Amino acid sequence: MPGMVLFGRRWAIASDDLVFPGFFELSLRVVWWIGILTLYLLHRGKLDCAGGVLLSSYLIVLIVLLAVIICTLTAIVCVSMKGTICNPGPRKSMAKLLYIRLALFLPEMGWASLGAAWIADDIQCDKTVVNGIIATVVVSWIIIVSTVVTIIVVFDPLGGKMAPYSSAGPNHLDSHESSQLLNGLKTAATSVWETRIKLLCCCVGKDDHTRVAFSSTAELFSTYFSDTDLVPSDIAAGLTLLHQQQDNIRNSQEPDEVISHSPGPPQEADLDAELENCHHYMQFAAAAYGWPLYIYRNPFTGLCKIGGDCCRTRTAEYDLVGGDQLSCHFGSILQTTGLQYRDFIHISFHDKVYELPFLVALDHRKESVVVAVRGTMSLQDILTDLSAESEDLNLECGVQDCSAHKGISQAARYVYQRLINDGILSQAFSIAPEYRLVVVGHSLGAGAAALLAIMLRSSYPQLRCYAFSPPRGLLSKSLYEHSKNFTVSLVLGKDIIPRLSVTNLEDLKKRILRVIAHCNKPKYKILLRGCWYELFGGDPDNLPTELDGGAQGHLTQPLLGEQSLLTHGSPTYSFSSDSPLESPAKYPHLYPPGRIIHLEEEGTSGRFCRAAARYSARWAHESQFSKILIGPKMLTDHMPDVLMKALDSVVSDRAAYVFCPPGGGSNVDVV
Repeated sequence: MPGMVLFGRRWAIASDDLVFPGFFELSLRVVWWIGILTLYLLHRGKLDCAGGVLLSSYLIVLIVLLAVIICTLTAIVCVSMKGTICNPGPRKSMAKLLYIRLALFLPEMGWASLGAAWIADDIQCDKTVVNGIIATVVVSWIIIVSTVVTIIVVFDPLGGKMAPYSSAGPNHLDSHESSQLLNGLKTAATSVWETRIKLLCCCVGKDDHTRVAFSSTAELFSTYFSDTDLVPSDIAAGLTLLHQQQDNIRNSQEPDEVISHSPGPPQEADLDAELENCHHYMQFAAAAYGWPLYIYRNPFTGLCKIGGDCCRTRTAEYDLVGGDQLSCHFGSILQTTGLQYRDFIHISFHDKVYELPFLVALDHRKESVVVAVRGTMSLQDILTDLSAESEDLNLECGVQDCSAHKGISQAARYVYQRLINDGILSQAFSIAPEYRLVVVGHSLGAGAAALLAIMLRSSYPQLRCYAFSPPRGLLSKSLYEHSKNFTVSLVLGKDIIPRLSVTNLEDLKKRILRVIAHCNKPKYKILLRGCWYELFGGDPDNLPTELDGGAQGHLTQPLLGEQSLLTHGSPTYSFSSDSPLESPAKYPHLYPPGRIIHLEEEGTSGRFCRAAARYSARWAHESQFSKILIGPKMLTDHMPDVLMKALDSVVSDRAAYVFCPPGGGSNVDVV
């Protein structure tokens, strides 16, 4: 439902968003009204004291005022429950009811002020009555302040520009006016988003890289959000419906309907070997996060194990290692990797926009020089993530169309320059010239590691890269194909990051618009059902539409379609097609790095219990990550500690299967 227009401007709230807040305030008001009425009826005989007439008048007027407010809130809740997200006709009286409700705040504020003034006069009356009135005054001001905070939260800085369009609709503007409006909205939205980001990241710094990142992030957000007229609750309802729709489709599929894109037998043969390598090198990717991840993984014993390193000054052993800003990190790195001081060549926790922390170590077990790049851990890293436009790379790899994610490629170039110009790799290979170079990372670090591996491959032909949960929107098609020769990516379950790109977000927005436009349920029912489904599971709804089953005759006005939820009829959207969305030139279709191993959970381990989860591993094609999957584990599956536990489980299960195959048969790889 488009945002409501009140006082000549659009607000970030819809007319069907008032069910839950209205019901909460209504419940509070009813209890309050009953309490005040009971207080007055039981103690009105004790109001013959000095000032008692004032208090009696205060209570009577308050009882009447609360009764009027309760009636108004009841009407607001009832009206807000009517219709659907895209059928606001039954709620057309909501604006008038809100004007009445807001007008009632004026006498309520005045009466609360008078009550506070009378109490301040130290009226000598029954203590119970006085205490009850004090509580009444306090509750009145709490509600008033809460309302002011709510108004601030739902205030839309672009509301003044959106209001004329929201009231007119797309059919009332010609193409020239609509184009002018869209351009104006995008310009204003970019400015607003840049201001928001600068306020949020006020402590990040103001160097050139940071300013560029602010502009890139603001442009990304304005591009994604400025062409739809949805409020946050609409998006939440759409995600809830998509999750149930997705599960419903999956449950209705027969096993032979699931298309597998498994590579050929040669790749299947090395699945176990690559899993074992992933299991080993994931320790380095986790170590690159330093002490925060170590303490998170070991909340009871972690601080005791690395506490000494945090407190003591640098020792001679520390001086053997190059780097900066080690603080408590070195102790956690040693504990995570199991290496010794002398095995580390360089550790850097220098962290700025486009400049990531990394470490370089000698791994004697695998006879490799390991470069591990840290993933997202700071606001600077988030700005690097969100600099999502594509930029061309100058690479010596013999590949056409060398383009990649701008922020991550800048970060990879920084690490590359440090490794080469500071002689870090030269130092490592002077100690172990026969070792092989391995580059690893998780999340943002995985993307940077994959690009770093491409940059280093010409100098180190035997190089290998292991990218754990890398972002999807990373490499051009040709670079993606090239990276398959030396890069392996690992993805767990429904992890959102390996499915996250600008084009996939556009596709998600298109699916949200479609599903909420075709659902015949009120928003409050969608959200209630969605909360129950996420918490306790159950059978997903079949999502009937308002146009099915003859329900069209019950509509009080024509159903708003998907196009009406857009602020402009953008050619980017083709609602009759399921083909991938065409991308703007600045955000072309990008791919994840290398060959992909997908760890999938077998069966279900419950919504929140992961202790009993079991996983299977198989080679996967990048097309299987071309859509964002909605689910309660889409975020937790990205966490490095969860990925490490899943790797432990799948590697131990496959090893047990190899040594003890069922039925005593020969050893066979399980896919």
